[in-house]
Amino acid sequence: MTPSESLCPLNLPPASLRISQGQDGRLRVFDILRRRHVTLTPEEWVRQHFIHYLITHKGYPAALLANEVSLSLNGLQRRTDSVLYDRQAQPRMLIEYKAPSVALSQKVFDQISRYNITMRVPYLIVSNGLQHYCCSINYEEGNYRFLREIPSYGEL
Repeated sequence: MTPSESLCPLNLPPASLRISQGQDGRLRVFDILRRRHVTLTPEEWVRQHFIHYLITHKGYPAALLANEVSLSLNGLQRRTDSVLYDRQAQPRMLIEYKAPSVALSQKVFDQISRYNITMRVPYLIVSNGLQHYCCSINYEEGNYRFLREIPSYGEL
């Protein structure tokens, strides 16, 4: 993967990311939530920008966000890209990222919906860095609605 494939412009505000080159020659980025450098893939480029957007522009507390959260689904171990927790450590939002070159198809929404069978959060977000979709789920009424924009933390 070339740097230009990883570092394409996104439909998100610029973020101050710490990027370095690993001994293997691959680009790495510092993940502020995992507190370590990770390989900079196109999907990771989206994740890091989106996390910075939530923290810096939407007021989400970094301490309540986690990346690469394990969950068990039908006896299989899976990882959801990011989770927002409430102050009682209950999951409130699942976020699924794709590379900018990946269309946000029904398959992507099906994936995050399967993850939500276990988590049962009130908000789901999917983003490829160019397009972002957020929906709120009303479990009592058995429906969901897409929101016009990503809510700020205070609106949740």
